[in-house]
Amino acid sequence: MTWWPPSSPYSGDGVASTIVVRLEVDSSMSEETLSLLVRELGFQASDVGRADGLLDLRGLWSIAGLDRPELKQEPLKQVTQTRLVSMDDSGSPELFGVIREGDVLVQHPYDSFDTSVEAFIEEAARDPDVLAIKQTLYRTSADVSGIMKALIRAAGEGKQVVCIVELKARFDEEANIAWAQQLEDAGIHVAYGVVGLKTHAKLCLAVRREGGEIVRYAHIGTGNYNRETAAIYEDLGLFTADPQITADVSEVFNLLTGYSRQQEFRPLLVAPTAMRAGLVELIRGQASPEGRIAMKLNSLVDPELIDALYDASQAGAHVDLIVRSMCCLRPQVPGLSENIRVRSIVGRFLEHSRIFRFGVGPDATYLFGSADLMQRNLDRRVEVLAPVRDSALRGRLDEILSALELDDTLAWELSGDGTWLAPTETGTVNAQTLMEEAALARARRVVAV
Repeated sequence: MTWWPPSSPYSGDGVASTIVVRLEVDSSMSEETLSLLVRELGFQASDVGRADGLLDLRGLWSIAGLDRPELKQEPLKQVTQTRLVSMDDSGSPELFGVIREGDVLVQHPYDSFDTSVEAFIEEAARDPDVLAIKQTLYRTSADVSGIMKALIRAAGEGKQVVCIVELKARFDEEANIAWAQQLEDAGIHVAYGVVGLKTHAKLCLAVRREGGEIVRYAHIGTGNYNRETAAIYEDLGLFTADPQITADVSEVFNLLTGYSRQQEFRPLLVAPTAMRAGLVELIRGQASPEGRIAMKLNSLVDPELIDALYDASQAGAHVDLIVRSMCCLRPQVPGLSENIRVRSIVGRFLEHSRIFRFGVGPDATYLFGSADLMQRNLDRRVEVLAPVRDSALRGRLDEILSALELDDTLAWELSGDGTWLAPTETGTVNAQTLMEEAALARARRVVAV
């Protein structure tokens, strides 16, 4: 690959595949080495910048990996929810029977990934009544994970196994290419999604024969099927046998594998076809003094959705936003957004789940899923937001949102002038501690990681 800076005489001759706009080097680099780089890359002095700090923060992982337990926090005690433990403590229950009894919601890293997501896929792989397993893979582990082993074993036992592998998952392209080849070698149908769209939805579907019927079971998540990130990212996952939801999940897989061109889904909101319009409609439905909107996101960038939130605020609706990363909305601006509050939680775990609540009480709409409010998510990716219908699980989402809104230890507040206000040193509410304690209260089995 040839790289040319903007100042190069070759930058416009049609041979460049990448445009380099800046060269950053460590401040300790010798002039001799820097001169060589500038000359060979065709840069000018104005194209070069020296940095006193780290050029790549990923280098800090080598420090974090040092065997110095006295300098680290106590390991998190992950738990297994009561419903996912057999009554006699002999091991995992029959998960399909548990899910048939009612939806199960897990929150990682507090709820163990191994005893929930991996256990679900492993049981689907060994269950003789499971006919097919379909899975999206976006950010995989570099090593051999339990999920990959289970999928390969399932294919070897004659089950239909379909994997949608996203080759353009940033930072994981090499691992995903290697896994795609291994999965194909094992006889798994590997597809790469819809041309022109990145597959970002986190879905797994197990199709099971029960008597004379075919029953679908789905896992819908906000995070990747990756054990490493599940230990440090806060994410949600829903296990469900709801016929409407699982039918939609099945149709999404048909779309991704080229067997369908379906554009309308219900009850799922699926991007890029209907998610944007669906969210705008839900926001507008709360545009009144009685309106209530709460959203937990990674990023809020999309102009149309931001304008809809401004309109709702001007109509009197109260809007609470928890935005971990980029936020292009300005809260607390008189006449525009004085009813909007924006905060960002920065703690031990990266807040990665997306939760949407429109309204209050039994008539409220609860959604969660893989999508942020960005043009790329809404227009150029396959994303899924799923409804949460079970009243107890809706209460769980309320508890999460409430903890994040009450936090005064980890929460940064966005002011109307665009500056972030740091939490005080006298804070008493730590949302991540509250969620860890809540998980322990719901669980019987503790798993040390």
